[in-house]
Amino acid sequence: MLKVVSFKICPFVQRVTALLEAKQIPYEIEYIRLKEKPEWFLEVSPHGQVPLVITDSGQALFESEALIEYIEEVYPTLNSDRSAEEKAIDRAWSYLASKLYLVQCSVQRSPDKNTLEQRSESLNKAFAKIEKVLENQSFFNSSTIGLVDIAWLPLLHRADIIYRCSGYDFLDRYPKMKQWQQNLLATGIAEQSVAGDFDSRFCDFYLSNETYIGQTCSANKSSSNSACVSQSCC
Repeated sequence: MLKVVSFKICPFVQRVTALLEAKQIPYEIEYIRLKEKPEWFLEVSPHGQVPLVITDSGQALFESEALIEYIEEVYPTLNSDRSAEEKAIDRAWSYLASKLYLVQCSVQRSPDKNTLEQRSESLNKAFAKIEKVLENQSFFNSSTIGLVDIAWLPLLHRADIIYRCSGYDFLDRYPKMKQWQQNLLATGIAEQSVAGDFDSRFCDFYLSNETYIGQTCSANKSSSNSACVSQSCC
């Protein structure tokens, strides 16, 4: 059985576990603390980063893009009918998503409104681009979930938590993305691909009083504003 080594709120890990969940591939997972990385992990992880996947043969694989390719090669593909050109386009849109993971993390940690707006510019540019190509299908380019959906799932999942917990909506200008987000969340893969305490850990870090969104959420709670939907998050 595959073993995934993870940090609980890492979006790169969720992309890998989401693909495993979508393909219904059994795996076990071990969570580590990035500030206290075990020696065995440092010995097999060249960068000292997650995700790390240990195969049945005991080989340690690293880098999320490489892991996605490995899982696609070893296990049945999600969309087997895609042409070479379509697969290349899918990889490009997936790559765009992965480039935004750390951007979104930075946006969510913004200490004030001006910083939030400045850091959000890159997200908004990318969201506007993908909004233009989304069609009236359940997922990115099909009625069934594919690799592009898996790549964007961590971004859309986190945007949903932020909205539910604080009322701040990264997707308020992108109705097609909003519908896409809801379709993806309805599959249950988002929750299945993270730890049981993911929401609380995520909110402890991104909705703390050190962040503008967290401060807004606290203010809403104090004034009994209904925007702060999930008490467990805020």
